[in-house]
This record gives sequence, C-alpha cells and structure tokens, in this order.
Amino acid sequence: MNIIHKTDYTLITSDEKTFSNFIESFNDEYLNLTGKNLIIQISEDFNASNEKILLFLKYAHEHQNNGTSFVVVSKGVNIDDFPETFNIVPTLVEAEDVIEMEKIQRDLGF
Repeated sequence: MNIIHKTDYTLITSDEKTFSNFIESFNDEYLNLTGKNLIIQISEDFNASNEKILLFLKYAHEHQNNGTSFVVVSKGVNIDDFPETFNIVPTLVEAEDVIEMEKIQRDLGF
C-alpha cells in the first residue's frame, strides 16, 4: 500500500496484487490514518465488485462522524449502487473536489 500525504488529504493507492491484500493492508494501517481526510484509489486491475468496495463503508462513516472526509476513487462504477452517504467518484480530481466541498460545508456548520 502506498501512502502519500498531501496538504489537504492523504492518498492511499495499492501496490498489492489483489483487492483482498489491499483491504488487509488498509485495515492494518487504518489506526495511523484516522483524523485525516482520505482518498482511497482502487486499482483498475482489481475489477473490484460493489460488494468489495462497500468494505470501505464503515471507514467512511467513521470519518463523517469525526469531521473528516473519506472518498473512494473507482472507475466504471455506478454511484447509484451505493449509499448516498458514501463518497465514490471516478477520478482523483473529483475526489479532491469532494474533499474541498466537505471542508467548506464543515466550515459553514452543515
């Protein structure tokens, strides 16, 4: 797992060969990532199913409850197949936009 710290968020990408290994690495490292805005970029090589992507839902809820953002980047998914509270977008640029919008909402007290 690759962890890249940016100014407004931490980007998590995979260097694992399988989605199962990636989620396991993420689980192991997660305690060090709490309190930060996270963008999880899922490799296109994984062909991750909706069920696998939803394994990140509990982390997304934790971040929302803690006042931080959690966004998953995965191309080729239908966002309507996911809960409205789960931020999933097809590109990194859109993920950065979500982080910025949620920051503004928190600053305004929403």
